[in-house]
Amino acid sequence: MSLANWMTAMEEPREMEEFVRVQKARMRCLITGDGPPLLLLHGLLGTADAWGLATQRLAAHSTVYAPDALGIGGSDRVPKLDVSLKATADRLVELMDAKGMGQADIVGTSHGGSVALMLASLYPERVRSLVLHAPANPFSDVADPLIRFYRTALGRWFAGRVPTVPAGVQSLALGRLYGDAARVRSGSLERYIASLRIPGTVSYVLSILDRWEMDMAALEAALPSLRKVPTLLLWGDRDRAVSLRSGERLAQYFDHASLLVIPGAGHLPHEEVPVAFAGAINSFLGGLDRMKLHPTVSGPRIVSRNGSRNDAA
Repeated sequence: MSLANWMTAMEEPREMEEFVRVQKARMRCLITGDGPPLLLLHGLLGTADAWGLATQRLAAHSTVYAPDALGIGGSDRVPKLDVSLKATADRLVELMDAKGMGQADIVGTSHGGSVALMLASLYPERVRSLVLHAPANPFSDVADPLIRFYRTALGRWFAGRVPTVPAGVQSLALGRLYGDAARVRSGSLERYIASLRIPGTVSYVLSILDRWEMDMAALEAALPSLRKVPTLLLWGDRDRAVSLRSGERLAQYFDHASLLVIPGAGHLPHEEVPVAFAGAINSFLGGLDRMKLHPTVSGPRIVSRNGSRNDAA
């Protein structure tokens, strides 16, 4: 190994894969870094691996815990699993207990963002701050037609065949979640499809869609309890899955919230622009006293826009 490669290897945090027993099932969790705990919650079809390059940068300032939800990724498939936001939050607290996390900063993307919100409402003493990237929320209806389709007989039939449709069609679908499809990284599509091919994964995803309105109603009822939680909202201005306008409305529920818009990014900025994504999170966390619960932050901030359009690989 060359001196340059040796020095790079020494600087990169070592990532460990663990399987934690949660409700008698195995929950896969990637752990890396050193510092206050930072819990990453992936989206509906995502896994811990989706955080990719962003994880390396977050680990420079935090001990990062990135679990796969039960039902997807490398975690166990559990028949008749309760997939409600509340039950999912309960399982994450069990994970936190198992790993000795008294409290943590929580990062949630898409459906993982709605889980993070519910966790903060149910267990406020366990959540130091929230970073919510385009969280599924009651004020966005962009995805409603697609959700309704997947609850029809035709939609369920199609969902079961998604892992086997031609790769070109799969690539087009993934590309629409990016602000610029040319930024799709090698291996990203294969990672999503590999998880969906495991028996039980598609039924797990459909069970979440089946109760979507109930969960969004429960989340809306929980929002008033979150007013004092320091929160960063992140959005790509080319997000086609969760509307930016819903984020502006969501921000009104917090006394101490910033809404940062990443120009040119779509619904997967942690994959598309990981440097900008992780940099925004590290900057937010750096402004908090992470040794205290719900630290004081100066008043609400207006919507701001990240001026950098380019992101290093």
